[in-house]
Amino acid sequence: MITASTLKFLKQLALNNNKEWMDANRSAYEAAKQNYLEVVTALLQEMSAFEPAFAGVPAKSCIFRLNRDVRFSEDKSPYKTHFGAFFSIGGKKGPHAGYYFHLQPGGCFLAGGAWMPPADMLKNIRQEIDYDLPGFEAIVKEKQFKKLYTGIEGEQLKKAPQGYAIDNPAIEYLRFKSFTVTSPLTDEAVTDKAFAKKLAASFKVMKPFIDFLNRGVDA
Repeated sequence: MITASTLKFLKQLALNNNKEWMDANRSAYEAAKQNYLEVVTALLQEMSAFEPAFAGVPAKSCIFRLNRDVRFSEDKSPYKTHFGAFFSIGGKKGPHAGYYFHLQPGGCFLAGGAWMPPADMLKNIRQEIDYDLPGFEAIVKEKQFKKLYTGIEGEQLKKAPQGYAIDNPAIEYLRFKSFTVTSPLTDEAVTDKAFAKKLAASFKVMKPFIDFLNRGVDA
């Protein structure tokens, strides 16, 4: 589970986002990072029951750096004020759709899918949806899926994508440029002792959606 001290560190970082404060609180950062690593390790172990490729994957390979790349940003704050981890068959930098866990006091959530996939993958995903609309809708309209995830999110084209008619039965999905779903998490939920097991269960519900999107990589 996530400890109260980890949430406290992230809250304080949001109020003191500078190198001087971080240097003075390095031990608190290391403790928070270790706690997040432990939770991600436990989560990978739980997820390996339905995604064998995650067995033995080191947690460090899934976690994003806390340091921000400020070279092209107006916001020069040196650190992110959250911890994030992405779980994918191809690794966090690979092309596959995957699962995401965002830890931020008052703004925790779980998510998954393909965010702004490259053109070839996006084209293939649309093609798969067009070929198998009944199969795709069976996934996104499944009772448990709809209970956890309110619907597909992401930027959409104003018109039909090239090669598709505006009256295509799947047009509401084909116009998406990203295919993601999210579900909020309370601070109380992430500090529950059974959190990793519960989060893995939510990701398991998402698995058919992830598998369908990954047809666009493996096509």
